[in-house]
Formats: sequence, structure tokens, C-alpha cells
Amino acid sequence: MTSLVDDLGEPVPLRGPASRVVSLVPSLTEAVEVSAPGRLAGATDYCTHPSTLDVPRVGGSKYPKLDRVLDLAPDLVLANAEENRADDVERLRANGIPVWVMAAAASVPAALGSLRRILTQAYELAEPDWLVTAEEIWREVRPVRFHAVVPVWRKPWIVLGRDTFAGDVLRRVGVANVYAASEERYPRPDVEELRAHLAADADLLVLPDEPYLFTEQDGPDHFPDARYVLVSGRHLTWYGPSLVEAHAALTEILPGS
Repeated sequence: MTSLVDDLGEPVPLRGPASRVVSLVPSLTEAVEVSAPGRLAGATDYCTHPSTLDVPRVGGSKYPKLDRVLDLAPDLVLANAEENRADDVERLRANGIPVWVMAAAASVPAALGSLRRILTQAYELAEPDWLVTAEEIWREVRPVRFHAVVPVWRKPWIVLGRDTFAGDVLRRVGVANVYAASEERYPRPDVEELRAHLAADADLLVLPDEPYLFTEQDGPDHFPDARYVLVSGRHLTWYGPSLVEAHAALTEILPGS
């Protein structure tokens, strides 16, 4: 039995390289399927990449159908401390299923480091080329060009706060988050507070299409005088192979690029 621990220090009692895996995290699903094709036994309904992925579905990340997961008899389940509930992880472990929980990464390097451990330890792979490329692309932190408000949800309004992966993604392409010093990782300001920031110390509104689907008709209309950009939520919040294209895509969409 391989003696491994996940990002939270919990044991992951694998008997060899992971070969029948259920992923409860869309970005992890893409990372492992691209790096080790054919080893996924199941994924969530929201695991949309790779587009060719054809495996049984087990519900959502927050509320997976655990009986369906157990029926698939995986040798490993992949989860994330922020996206998945601790009670679900414990139930799977109580049923004898090893679970690797990835920490909620606060930066691009931290996320890539976690992915490296999963792929090289649980899967016993060599470092995939995309991971090495992503590390090189994202190493630089560019000078600040914009100060931004970054909502990720509406009804209620929720924005990026301190120590978030998406906040670090933006900072590395030159966008500083005005809520980066918040005590919370995901503050819930009212719309008047957001408008005040955009009138005073923020010059950009960044609106992703996930987890909330902001569009030209839903989001900018609440801030009629603000300069805004609509961005891919996958490029902003997914850690994995999409990071290779995300840097250029986010840079090009910024005003004046």
C-alpha cells in the first residue's frame, strides 16, 4: 500500500497508481484526463472538459450522489476543500474509499504544486508538459494596470476577497483586486458599496461567466458608468491545462491590450 497524504495532511491509502478515479472537481477532472487518459471512472455533471469526456456522472460538486460514487467502486476520489463538503469526504472514507482533498489554493504556484503532487504521487506520472509550461507562463507578476472589483455571484453579490486563486490569476496579468485586503475570502458587499468602489478606487469591473453567468445584459447594467470586461470563468478559476491558454486570453481582453 502506498503511503500518501493529501494537501490537508490526511492519509490516502492507495494500493498502487490510481487507475479508477472519480473526480468531484471540474478542473481536476480536466487535469487528470489530459494527463492520464482513461483512468476516470466518473465525474460531476459540471465536468465539461475535455469535451470528449465520456464517463458516468455523479451529480454536482456540492451535492454529489454518493451512492452513485460508491457503486462505481473507485480506487480514489478527488475533491477540493473549497468545492466539496467535508461530510461527503468523510462518508466516502468511512466506506473505505481513499479520498485526496486538494487545498483551496491561494495562488497559481500553490495550485500547480498541488496538481503536481496528485499526478506524480497518486498517479505516479512524470510531470506533464502542460504543467511545466503553465508554471513558466505564470511565473511573472506584471505591474498593476487596473484596480478591479470582481463579482463571482449575484443575489446576493459576492466578490473575490483575500487569498483566492482567481485573485492571484488577475494580479499576475496586472489587475489588482480592491478587496484583496478583506478579512474574508468572499465578501458580500451590497451593490451600493460596489458602486462606491467603482467611483473611487476601482477602474475596472471583471465579470466571469461562472460560477454565476454574467452577461452583457446581466451584470454591467447595475454599474452603468463602469468600465467592464466579461471573462471566461474557466480561464479565471480553473487550475489545470486551461492555464496554458488563460494568461494570453485574459491579457488580451483587458482594455488597451
